[in-house]
Amino acid sequence: MEIADCYRLLGLRMGASYEDVKVAYRRLARRYHPDANPTNQQQAKEKFIQITEAYRRLTSVIQPSRSSVRQSASASGSSLPVTSPPPAPSPAPSASAPPLQKKPSIHITPDLSAIDCELKQESYEQLQQLLREQRFPRAVTLIEGLAHRLPKDIEVRQWQAITYQRFARYLVSLKQAEKAKRYLQKALRVDPHNRSLSQEIARDLQQIQQVESR
Repeated sequence: MEIADCYRLLGLRMGASYEDVKVAYRRLARRYHPDANPTNQQQAKEKFIQITEAYRRLTSVIQPSRSSVRQSASASGSSLPVTSPPPAPSPAPSASAPPLQKKPSIHITPDLSAIDCELKQESYEQLQQLLREQRFPRAVTLIEGLAHRLPKDIEVRQWQAITYQRFARYLVSLKQAEKAKRYLQKALRVDPHNRSLSQEIARDLQQIQQVESR
């Protein structure tokens, strides 16, 4: 989808700000959500998907203003620690793990409310940032809160498992093997049908056993 088409779908002029995009999306998502259009659900569903895709595309290329970032951080502060932890040491190469996808790319379904769609998008972006900064306890808190809000969302469970695995690998680098094993086991319980993840965790557990046997 072209950027110009995204602005058009949201009823905005080219170059509209990040905040304008969010406001327009909220308004249109409420209007075209299938639940709000019981007599014309199919057409509303198609429109809802289009504006959601436009919103995702624009928010992936437009940077929020500093004031918006501060407001977002304040709004999420109630469920996260107020003070930031001190900078953590960089993990050893063996403890590194690939991040989640660099560009926000989430699966939006019409059964999610407009508020939950926006919450999922923003939580994904915050999770990316926390993992990049190795602020794993806050990342765990964030994803567990989102999983509690959206317990049936398969994609959220995948993020939760990946976050647990990333934290576990970091704990290995800090020589906290027992705690690392607990988080690897939690990752398996959260996303038990992910074969690729299961194989990676099996290698992680084997690595921990080798370290412990030395």
